[in-house]
Amino acid sequence: MIVDGIDQLPNAAEQIIGFAKDQKLWLFIGEMGAGKTTLIKTLCNALGVEDQVSSPTFAIVNEYATNKQETIYHFDFYRLEDVEEAISIGVEDYFYSGQICLMEWPQIISGLLPDQFMTLHIEELLTGERKIILKHHG
Repeated sequence: MIVDGIDQLPNAAEQIIGFAKDQKLWLFIGEMGAGKTTLIKTLCNALGVEDQVSSPTFAIVNEYATNKQETIYHFDFYRLEDVEEAISIGVEDYFYSGQICLMEWPQIISGLLPDQFMTLHIEELLTGERKIILKHHG
């Protein structure tokens, strides 16, 4: 999908949620500044998150409550030195919790991922638009 501006993000979020179906692990892949966190904020809003959504760059994981009494986990693995840091916070427990896990910079922990997940590749085009490619794995 092509997103022409921030005002189109709510519609894109609805399409992404529909595409995800029952998939709980969502991997956001893109360069710095591509819009991963901005898209995650919009997705969280569409999923009914009542908390303030912000990048968990220093905390590694943020936990958000939804208006349906569900929990969404938001990870940012950018600052991890090695995969052992992810293991030490119990990242695999989050993955198998049955809750939605939104992950920025997941390539760092790729060896820990379950077989089934969804990727969202975000690319900034020369026009300033964002191209989002969705794919189910496993």
